Amino acid sequence: MKFKNIQSCQLGPEISPEQFIPEHFFLFLLKGSMKAYDGNKSYEMVPGDYCFARKNHLIRYTKFQDNGEFEKIIITFDVGFLKQFLERHPFSLRTADNTDSFLFIPSNNLIDNFILSLEPYYNGNLEIYPTYSDIKREELLLILLETAPDLGHILFNFGMPEKVDLEEFMLKNFRFNVGLERFAFLTGRSLSSFKRDFKEIFGTTPGIWLKNKRLDEAYFQINNKHQKASHVYIDVGFENLSHFSLVFKERFGKTPTEVFQGN
Repeated sequence: MKFKNIQSCQLGPEISPEQFIPEHFFLFLLKGSMKAYDGNKSYEMVPGDYCFARKNHLIRYTKFQDNGEFEKIIITFDVGFLKQFLERHPFSLRTADNTDSFLFIPSNNLIDNFILSLEPYYNGNLEIYPTYSDIKREELLLILLETAPDLGHILFNFGMPEKVDLEEFMLKNFRFNVGLERFAFLTGRSLSSFKRDFKEIFGTTPGIWLKNKRLDEAYFQINNKHQKASHVYIDVGFENLSHFSLVFKERFGKTPTEVFQGN
């Protein structure tokens, strides 16, 4: 199946750029490749792959261009749309044990032909005309539920994350660059109860602990694994290299470069 005339497009609400999946979405990769990591498992995508990304999961990904190009189709299934869909199409839920952040769907003609069907609806800005957006989203969702019925259990579960072991969760996920509100939500807590439980477990505030934990991990990667600061700061949860270098020196008395060169 050739998709040479299909280009990047987005249907439904935009996906947040932070390291968190706030809404379920379907992803089809047209050009380039992608690697992702959710704290438990690594994922890779190449052109022609499509997958379902599940909400309320932490995720860090790297995009690789092909001759300067990276093109994808993202179709978001937000809660409002899903509840309206369920009213029109009652669905018998079945249990699903898969906890992966990305669920890859085997290639099939229904999805391939759906992707090709998007081309006539482009409005010139690589977007679908609003009149047809929800119609095309509904069409895809019907196809997905026929192709992979287990997705229904994930899509139509509108409950909040359950309360989890806070210490275990934070030690596994401190590298993800998300706000305290996200960490609280994902551990099944309000922000105030998250801060209270955190202080009882770790003896300090979440902000101080996260900064020091990330810096300690960065020091280990630079000093023991001989990684450069430019390769480390994003992986441990910092956004800005100059800020990372500043707080690194404040904590350890040396710049990341000095630690790296001292090996």
